[in-house]
Amino acid sequence: MKRKTTVAIMLAAALCTGHALAQNVVAKDAWARATVQGQKASGAFMTLTAKADTTLVSVASSVAGVAEVHEMKMDGGVMQMRALPKGLELPAGKAVTLKPGSFHLMLMDLKVPLQKDTTIPLALRFKDAKGVESTLDMKVPVASTAPGVPTGGSGAHPHGMHHAPAKP
Repeated sequence: MKRKTTVAIMLAAALCTGHALAQNVVAKDAWARATVQGQKASGAFMTLTAKADTTLVSVASSVAGVAEVHEMKMDGGVMQMRALPKGLELPAGKAVTLKPGSFHLMLMDLKVPLQKDTTIPLALRFKDAKGVESTLDMKVPVASTAPGVPTGGSGAHPHGMHHAPAKP
């Protein structure tokens, strides 16, 4: 009887460990940029911290026809935005910030406008160094600017918005 109890305890511990691995990544300060009527793209931002080396391999949302992990960076004096087909590496214990003008989640082919003071669903899919996949389902608040930034103070270029040429 004692052996059965020991096996049961070990099995329960293994199951708990598996659950902890599924919760390898913590997301903080998540938000998505509000859109205007007719705007078909926006971005979502947050800080991700993984307990073990992990990769953010994909994102999905029911509000977007296409959702991708993106980066923006300067290339020859020109700001370039591109999808990260291999995902975004999250080194163990190191916070990785997704923010306007840098790494971010791109939401395209929006099915509805993203209205300020609402939330949208996001599903982040991760793969750890051992190949184990996990998903983090989130409800992300929609805002005009990052939490804690005064309105109009971010200075970041909103997705889907274009500047008119300066008049001479």
